[in-house]
Amino acid sequence: MRRLALLLLASTLTACTLLPESEPPSLHLLPATPLAPAQSAPLEARLRVETPQAPALLSGARILVMPEPNRLQAYAGARWSDRTPLLLRDRLVEGLRDRGRLHVQDDNSPLGADVALVSDLRAFHSVYPPAAAQGSPVAVIRLDASLVDESQRRLLAERRFEVREPSEGTAVAQVVEAFGRAADELARAIAEWSEEAMATR
Repeated sequence: MRRLALLLLASTLTACTLLPESEPPSLHLLPATPLAPAQSAPLEARLRVETPQAPALLSGARILVMPEPNRLQAYAGARWSDRTPLLLRDRLVEGLRDRGRLHVQDDNSPLGADVALVSDLRAFHSVYPPAAAQGSPVAVIRLDASLVDESQRRLLAERRFEVREPSEGTAVAQVVEAFGRAADELARAIAEWSEEAMATR
């Protein structure tokens, strides 16, 4: 009986080594195109970009798709290179720095700031609308943003931003490119709005 038990254990261990290992997910950076520098003079103001708040479904690294209304799924075998709110924060910081009008930092900086950009991420997924061209998904980013005067804790401005960018196909890489274009447009809109509000505060 002991010999039989040892033989069964050995065969079990051998079988375990023959099972295929699951492939690690492919990691995708958020594509970015530098924004054109602003034509207006720089402002002597420092802006801190806070990491957007997000519900649990949007706070991870999964690349999400809505194949039909009210149903979210994740693309299999694909992930963002970081959590979605951090990707978006970094893209906004880079866009504002590209513009060159403000001194910009993120919420990891120990330095003080004149104004804080705080926001809530409401959507960061692709969607298949009924009229989508050739059945291609559309990247959707929705952000509720507020500018807060840090010295007075006073609301300077608030606005909802929503950007939709059609993908050129259904492949994950094409959807990722669409997210990159949408994030570029959002960064440009946020930068122009922030600069205007801080110039008149």
